[in-house]
Amino acid sequence: MTALDGTPATGRTLRSWQDPALPVAERVDALLAEMTLEEKIGQLGSRWPGNAMQADRDGEPEEKSEEKSEGTANVAPLQDVFAASGRVPFEETIRHGLGHLTRVFGSAPVTAAEGAAEVVRLQSEVVRHSRLGIPALVHEECLTGFTTYGATVYPAAIAWGATFDPDLVERMAAAIGRDMRAVGVHQGLSPVLDVVRDYRWGRVEETMGEDPYLVAMLGAAYVRGLEGAGVIATLKHFAGYSASRAARNHGPVPMGRRELMDMILPPFETAIVEGGARSVMNSYSDLDGVPAAADPWLLTDLLRDEWGFTGTVVSDYWAIPFLATMHQVAADTDEAGVQALTAGIDVELPDTLGFGLHLAERVRRGELPESLIDRAARRLLTQKVELGLLDPDWTPESSVAGARAVDLDSPANRALAGELAERSIVLLDAGTALPLLGEGRPEPRRVAVVGPCADDPRTFMGCYAFPNHVLPRHPGLGLGVAAPSLLDALRAELPDAELVHERGCDVRGEDRSGFAAALLAAREADVCVAVVGDLAGMFGLGTSGEGCDAEDLRLPGAQEDLLAELAATGTPVVVVVVSGRPYALGGVAGTAAALVQSFMPGQEGGAAVAGVLSGRVQPSGKLPVQIPRGPGGQPGTYLQPPLGADSHGISNLDPTPLFPFGHGTSYTTFAIDDLRISDAEVPTDGEFTVSVRVRNTGGRAGEEVVQLYLHDVLAQVTRPVRQLTGFARVRLEPGASAVATFTVPADRTAFTGRDLRRVVEPGDLEVFVGASASDLPCRGHLRLTGPLRHVGVGRRLVTRVDVEPAPGSSAAQQGGTDAGQS
Repeated sequence: MTALDGTPATGRTLRSWQDPALPVAERVDALLAEMTLEEKIGQLGSRWPGNAMQADRDGEPEEKSEEKSEGTANVAPLQDVFAASGRVPFEETIRHGLGHLTRVFGSAPVTAAEGAAEVVRLQSEVVRHSRLGIPALVHEECLTGFTTYGATVYPAAIAWGATFDPDLVERMAAAIGRDMRAVGVHQGLSPVLDVVRDYRWGRVEETMGEDPYLVAMLGAAYVRGLEGAGVIATLKHFAGYSASRAARNHGPVPMGRRELMDMILPPFETAIVEGGARSVMNSYSDLDGVPAAADPWLLTDLLRDEWGFTGTVVSDYWAIPFLATMHQVAADTDEAGVQALTAGIDVELPDTLGFGLHLAERVRRGELPESLIDRAARRLLTQKVELGLLDPDWTPESSVAGARAVDLDSPANRALAGELAERSIVLLDAGTALPLLGEGRPEPRRVAVVGPCADDPRTFMGCYAFPNHVLPRHPGLGLGVAAPSLLDALRAELPDAELVHERGCDVRGEDRSGFAAALLAAREADVCVAVVGDLAGMFGLGTSGEGCDAEDLRLPGAQEDLLAELAATGTPVVVVVVSGRPYALGGVAGTAAALVQSFMPGQEGGAAVAGVLSGRVQPSGKLPVQIPRGPGGQPGTYLQPPLGADSHGISNLDPTPLFPFGHGTSYTTFAIDDLRISDAEVPTDGEFTVSVRVRNTGGRAGEEVVQLYLHDVLAQVTRPVRQLTGFARVRLEPGASAVATFTVPADRTAFTGRDLRRVVEPGDLEVFVGASASDLPCRGHLRLTGPLRHVGVGRRLVTRVDVEPAPGSSAAQQGGTDAGQS
């Protein structure tokens, strides 16, 4: 930290904004009082020093790297266009201060030490060249782990959804946060809280599923983990991005306010109230014609005034100039900045375009209230004070003190990544072939391992994993982490078997020249493991990921044809789908000897999938999205009103999925029974309990995810035929049983009524408990009584779950439980 004359502040009289003994608000007030208008505006901007086509340190534009080829993608929309236009030297950018430094670690392959040194260099420049010497916040992506070279690649977010395990997600986020904080990163651009509405959307892999309660519980857990490690969590994309028309990236969102409030917004509210999130990022989309980046109802009236959010709203990359160039609701980038600031965006990312010094000119002309500048600057400066950046002992070097000891891909990280991967794998159908070892069947002597995802560990990783996100522009560096392919893992898993590998086809494209070799390998094998699915990329250069939307839900390229011909060989074919979205498997299910779904399980995914196939790992994942039967888009998601969930004979299209939401089997069996509901009548301001007994009726220890659904029988607006209201992951030894008790506040039945106010309505409720949205052996009902209640902030958002050994089943037999704060 420096004083106003640029000399070190240590040993000098502290200015009040530097005094850690004073309240945060008082320090911020004192600092704002000392700042010029230009200095306050400087805090609202950012700089991406590592972006392609950037100005170099002397201000001359760099050429594109020769390594960047036609087969590589930008990591943000139109980044080269914006980076190459209007770039000014770094010293000029920071003359009045700077709000954020963008992706120092995440733009090119640097080691932790190199990245930390660059943070020190840049922060020193920011402090030295601005009058007040206020450091910048450093932000990075962290959706599948810290997005930097050599850092652990955890499973994609859709795989977190498959775990139904908030505690595990929180542990992962805490590990990610500790690594980031050690190298001087203050803010992470995660989690994604978009609720899936159309499986064709390319960013399904970044979501945690199609149910708002599942997303809310896992999202709040991620926030707690990241924030608990001292890193600001950023909720995105606020709001409606996942509901774009035809699932097209950045497409318009023709959504009514009721659907928005009941399906899209609950995860964001829960992550703020229950998780303590301190930042929100706007969606690129427009909602009913109003771009989110310029929507004061969304960013101020709802987020601030109703929910009480006090953190920062940061723009998604280039979202402010997009108001002019794409949405065409602003005449130019300057006007776009005024609209965004007025609506409630506080900091522009990843570079300063709309929040430039033109804002000062408008204030002086009386065209823009200075209070809007102060409002945004106050929010960001509050976080800088909270993070210790304005304390007298802060230095650029001290901010990265942990970099010397940090191991970004530590054994503990990899073990955690492996645990997540194992719990995320969904055994759709063990069929006649799984597990490969044991279960009374002969061990295979010869195994054909075919398919485009069998020997490519990149298919295990999401589009925001560094190996897929940045390293395609640096082809000589490999993956940066040890990531065995499934073929590698199967060789270790099945040491006594002969494995023969043939690719068959690529993930994309129609080339079938590899079919013959793959079919021959299958014919000569005892069993064939066919590994198909996605390879994540960016903006059309992958089959899944940002800007990689699908026309339909057929497996990409020639993969489905390969599966059909493999099945015709007569050899049992175990189909493993490694993907970022659900694909229609109706044409595959009838011929496959077994079906496994793995949602991009990360760098440890090979061993996890191989363990499930062999039987070493007991599968326990559940579907966070349905598996469709046909490729045309049916059935959407499971959250449908009566006319969306049943054809009633009025349509020839059957919305029934092949595998429902929440489905997943294992190598043991479970029974869920003995439903007990505490009360037949419950007041609309009360609560009730629902309990069931869960028994392991098979011969192996395993985990079942018990799921509670409710249905509002008669309401003033149409309601889903069933909706997830609570869940618990229960581990049981063979023969053991447990009782899962859900405590349900009446508030959990709230919905948005005809007048767009959230209500708890008296009337009948159907209660369902089971192992998926369709496997619901326990059914009952109760009645909510009393007056209709209007509820809002302060309502109870969480269904508590308690799991105890059933009478006669000891804790030792039970083997532990994990209710996961469901």
